[in-house]
Amino acid sequence: MPRGIEATLLAAVVEGRIKPGSKLSENQLAEAFGVSRTLVREALTRLEARNIVLVQPRKGWFVVEPSAEEAAEVYATRRILEYGFLINAAPFTEAQIADLQAHIEEERKAVDQNDKTRLTYLMGDFHVRIVKQSGNATLVETMRTLAARTNLISLRYQSEHNALASHKDHVAIFEAIARGDMKAAARLSYEHLEDVEAGIMIDTSPNAIDLLKNTLRLDEAPNGRG
Repeated sequence: MPRGIEATLLAAVVEGRIKPGSKLSENQLAEAFGVSRTLVREALTRLEARNIVLVQPRKGWFVVEPSAEEAAEVYATRRILEYGFLINAAPFTEAQIADLQAHIEEERKAVDQNDKTRLTYLMGDFHVRIVKQSGNATLVETMRTLAARTNLISLRYQSEHNALASHKDHVAIFEAIARGDMKAAARLSYEHLEDVEAGIMIDTSPNAIDLLKNTLRLDEAPNGRG
Protein backbone atom coordinates (compact mmCIF):
# COMPACT_ATOMS: atom_id res chain seq x y z
CA MET A 1 0.00 0.00 0.00
CA PRO A 2 2.72 2.62 0.81
CA ARG A 3 4.23 2.02 -2.65
CA GLY A 4 0.82 2.62 -4.22
CA ILE A 5 0.45 5.90 -2.33
CA GLU A 6 4.00 6.85 -3.29
CA ALA A 7 3.33 6.11 -6.98
CA THR A 8 0.09 8.13 -6.96
CA LEU A 9 1.73 11.15 -5.32
CA LEU A 10 4.73 10.92 -7.65
CA ALA A 11 2.42 10.84 -10.68
CA ALA A 12 0.65 13.96 -9.41
CA VAL A 13 4.00 15.72 -9.12
CA VAL A 14 5.20 14.58 -12.55
CA GLU A 15 1.98 15.77 -14.18
CA GLY A 16 2.17 19.12 -12.43
CA ARG A 17 -1.04 18.60 -10.44
CA ILE A 18 0.91 19.16 -7.22
CA LYS A 19 3.10 22.25 -7.36
CA PRO A 20 6.53 22.89 -5.80
CA GLY A 21 6.16 24.17 -2.25
CA SER A 22 2.72 22.61 -1.76
CA LYS A 23 2.01 21.37 1.76
CA LEU A 24 0.99 17.73 2.09
CA SER A 25 -1.21 17.00 5.11
CA GLU A 26 -0.84 13.51 6.57
CA ASN A 27 -4.40 13.65 7.90
CA GLN A 28 -5.91 14.71 4.59
CA LEU A 29 -3.92 12.18 2.60
CA ALA A 30 -4.85 9.41 5.01
CA GLU A 31 -8.53 10.31 4.63
CA ALA A 32 -8.25 10.58 0.82
CA PHE A 33 -6.55 7.20 0.48
CA GLY A 34 -8.62 5.59 3.22
CA VAL A 35 -5.55 4.42 5.12
CA SER A 36 -3.73 5.17 8.37
CA ARG A 37 -1.36 8.10 8.82
CA THR A 38 1.40 5.54 9.38
CA LEU A 39 1.08 4.26 5.81
CA VAL A 40 0.95 7.81 4.45
CA ARG A 41 4.04 8.75 6.45
CA GLU A 42 5.88 5.72 5.08
CA ALA A 43 5.05 6.74 1.51
CA LEU A 44 6.15 10.33 2.16
CA THR A 45 9.37 9.07 3.69
CA ARG A 46 10.06 7.13 0.50
CA LEU A 47 9.49 10.27 -1.55
CA GLU A 48 11.75 12.22 0.81
CA ALA A 49 14.54 9.75 0.05
CA ARG A 50 14.03 10.56 -3.63
CA ASN A 51 14.20 14.33 -2.98
CA ILE A 52 10.61 14.86 -4.09
CA VAL A 53 9.26 16.01 -0.71
CA LEU A 54 10.78 17.20 2.55
CA VAL A 55 9.62 17.43 6.12
CA GLN A 56 10.01 20.58 8.22
CA PRO A 57 9.91 20.22 12.02
CA ARG A 58 6.60 21.40 13.50
CA LYS A 59 5.38 22.42 10.03
CA GLY A 60 4.86 19.20 8.13
CA TRP A 61 5.53 17.81 4.66
CA PHE A 62 6.12 19.93 1.57
CA VAL A 63 6.86 19.30 -2.09
CA VAL A 64 10.45 20.30 -2.77
CA GLU A 65 11.23 23.66 -4.36
CA PRO A 66 14.53 23.00 -6.19
CA SER A 67 17.29 25.56 -5.85
CA ALA A 68 19.37 26.76 -8.81
CA GLU A 69 22.24 24.55 -7.66
CA GLU A 70 19.97 21.50 -7.41
CA ALA A 71 18.57 22.21 -10.87
CA ALA A 72 22.07 22.24 -12.36
CA GLU A 73 22.95 18.98 -10.60
CA VAL A 74 19.78 17.22 -11.80
CA TYR A 75 20.29 18.19 -15.43
CA ALA A 76 23.97 17.24 -15.30
CA THR A 77 23.04 13.84 -13.85
CA ARG A 78 20.40 13.25 -16.51
CA ARG A 79 22.79 14.09 -19.32
CA ILE A 80 25.41 11.71 -17.99
CA LEU A 81 22.92 8.91 -17.35
CA GLU A 82 21.06 9.13 -20.66
CA TYR A 83 24.14 9.67 -22.78
CA GLY A 84 25.94 6.83 -21.04
CA PHE A 85 23.02 4.46 -21.55
CA LEU A 86 22.44 5.28 -25.22
CA ILE A 87 26.09 5.31 -26.27
CA ASN A 88 26.50 1.80 -24.85
CA ALA A 89 23.10 0.39 -25.78
CA ALA A 90 22.62 -2.23 -28.48
CA PRO A 91 20.26 -1.28 -31.33
CA PHE A 92 16.65 -1.53 -30.21
CA THR A 93 14.46 -4.39 -31.37
CA GLU A 94 11.41 -3.84 -33.58
CA ALA A 95 9.15 -4.21 -30.55
CA GLN A 96 11.13 -1.62 -28.58
CA ILE A 97 11.05 0.80 -31.51
CA ALA A 98 7.30 0.29 -31.87
CA ASP A 99 6.85 1.11 -28.17
CA LEU A 100 8.73 4.40 -28.58
CA GLN A 101 6.87 5.22 -31.76
CA ALA A 102 3.54 4.79 -29.97
CA HIS A 103 4.78 7.22 -27.33
CA ILE A 104 5.83 9.76 -29.96
CA GLU A 105 2.34 9.57 -31.45
CA GLU A 106 0.84 10.19 -28.02
CA GLU A 107 3.04 13.27 -27.66
CA ARG A 108 1.97 14.57 -31.05
CA LYS A 109 -1.69 14.14 -30.14
CA ALA A 110 -1.21 15.95 -26.82
CA VAL A 111 0.59 18.81 -28.60
CA ASP A 112 -2.23 19.14 -31.14
CA GLN A 113 -4.83 19.16 -28.36
CA ASN A 114 -2.76 21.51 -26.18
CA ASP A 115 -3.23 19.07 -23.30
CA LYS A 116 -0.65 20.56 -20.94
CA THR A 117 -1.16 18.11 -18.09
CA ARG A 118 -0.77 15.14 -20.41
CA LEU A 119 2.22 16.74 -22.12
CA THR A 120 3.99 17.35 -18.84
CA TYR A 121 3.79 13.65 -18.07
CA LEU A 122 4.66 12.45 -21.59
CA MET A 123 7.73 14.66 -21.93
CA GLY A 124 9.33 13.05 -18.90
CA ASP A 125 8.04 9.58 -19.67
CA PHE A 126 9.76 9.58 -23.09
CA HIS A 127 13.16 9.42 -21.39
CA VAL A 128 11.92 6.84 -18.88
CA ARG A 129 10.73 4.64 -21.75
CA ILE A 130 14.11 4.82 -23.43
CA VAL A 131 16.03 3.51 -20.42
CA LYS A 132 13.19 1.07 -19.65
CA GLN A 133 14.31 -0.92 -22.68
CA SER A 134 17.45 -1.85 -20.72
CA GLY A 135 15.44 -4.09 -18.38
CA ASN A 136 17.45 -2.56 -15.52
CA ALA A 137 14.91 -1.82 -12.77
CA THR A 138 17.34 0.33 -10.77
CA LEU A 139 18.15 2.46 -13.80
CA VAL A 140 14.48 2.91 -14.62
CA GLU A 141 13.61 3.90 -11.05
CA THR A 142 16.48 6.41 -11.04
CA MET A 143 15.23 7.93 -14.28
CA ARG A 144 11.68 8.20 -12.91
CA THR A 145 13.00 10.12 -9.93
CA LEU A 146 15.11 12.40 -12.11
CA ALA A 147 12.16 13.02 -14.43
CA ALA A 148 10.00 14.03 -11.46
CA ARG A 149 12.70 16.34 -10.12
CA THR A 150 13.14 17.88 -13.58
CA ASN A 151 9.42 18.55 -13.66
CA LEU A 152 9.58 20.32 -10.30
CA ILE A 153 12.36 22.50 -11.73
CA SER A 154 10.29 23.34 -14.81
CA LEU A 155 7.27 24.16 -12.66
CA ARG A 156 9.23 26.45 -10.36
CA TYR A 157 11.28 28.19 -13.03
CA GLN A 158 9.55 29.38 -16.18
CA SER A 159 10.88 27.54 -19.21
CA GLU A 160 11.38 29.03 -22.68
CA HIS A 161 11.81 25.57 -24.19
CA ASN A 162 8.21 24.93 -25.25
CA ALA A 163 6.49 21.60 -25.63
CA LEU A 164 6.61 21.64 -29.43
CA ALA A 165 10.38 22.15 -29.40
CA SER A 166 10.79 19.27 -26.94
CA HIS A 167 8.55 17.08 -29.07
CA LYS A 168 10.65 17.80 -32.17
CA ASP A 169 13.78 16.91 -30.20
CA HIS A 170 12.17 13.65 -29.10
CA VAL A 171 11.24 12.82 -32.69
CA ALA A 172 14.87 13.34 -33.76
CA ILE A 173 16.13 11.10 -30.93
CA PHE A 174 13.55 8.46 -31.81
CA GLU A 175 14.46 8.52 -35.50
CA ALA A 176 18.14 7.98 -34.63
CA ILE A 177 17.21 5.02 -32.42
CA ALA A 178 14.88 3.61 -35.11
CA ARG A 179 17.70 3.54 -37.67
CA GLY A 180 20.06 1.97 -35.14
CA ASP A 181 22.36 4.99 -34.81
CA MET A 182 22.77 4.91 -31.04
CA LYS A 183 25.72 7.34 -31.10
CA ALA A 184 23.57 9.96 -32.82
CA ALA A 185 20.72 9.26 -30.38
CA ALA A 186 23.11 9.77 -27.44
CA ARG A 187 24.39 13.06 -28.88
CA LEU A 188 20.88 14.33 -29.64
CA SER A 189 19.68 13.41 -26.13
CA TYR A 190 22.61 15.28 -24.58
CA GLU A 191 22.00 18.37 -26.72
CA HIS A 192 18.26 18.24 -26.02
CA LEU A 193 18.80 18.32 -22.25
CA GLU A 194 21.31 21.15 -22.65
CA ASP A 195 18.72 23.15 -24.59
CA VAL A 196 15.99 22.45 -22.03
CA GLU A 197 18.24 23.53 -19.16
CA ALA A 198 19.24 26.67 -21.05
CA GLY A 199 15.56 27.57 -21.34
CA ILE A 200 15.03 27.44 -17.58
CA MET A 201 14.79 31.02 -16.39
CA ILE A 202 16.43 30.88 -12.97
CA ASP A 203 16.59 34.18 -11.12
CA THR A 204 20.07 34.37 -9.61
CA SER A 205 19.72 37.98 -8.45
CA PRO A 206 20.22 38.63 -4.71
CA ASN A 207 17.17 38.25 -2.50
CA ALA A 208 15.83 41.02 -0.26
CA ILE A 209 17.87 39.94 2.78
CA ASP A 210 21.11 39.77 0.78
CA LEU A 211 20.43 43.23 -0.64
CA LEU A 212 19.78 44.61 2.86
CA LYS A 213 22.99 43.06 4.21
CA ASN A 214 24.92 44.60 1.34
CA THR A 215 23.29 48.00 1.89
CA LEU A 216 24.17 47.91 5.60
CA ARG A 217 27.66 46.57 4.77
CA LEU A 218 27.21 43.87 7.41
CA ASP A 219 29.88 41.72 5.83
CA GLU A 220 32.40 44.53 6.21
CA ALA A 221 31.48 45.27 9.80
CA PRO A 222 30.88 41.99 11.66
CA ASN A 223 29.03 42.32 14.98
CA GLY A 224 28.37 45.97 14.20
CA ARG A 225 32.04 47.03 14.66
CA GLY A 226 34.06 48.81 12.01
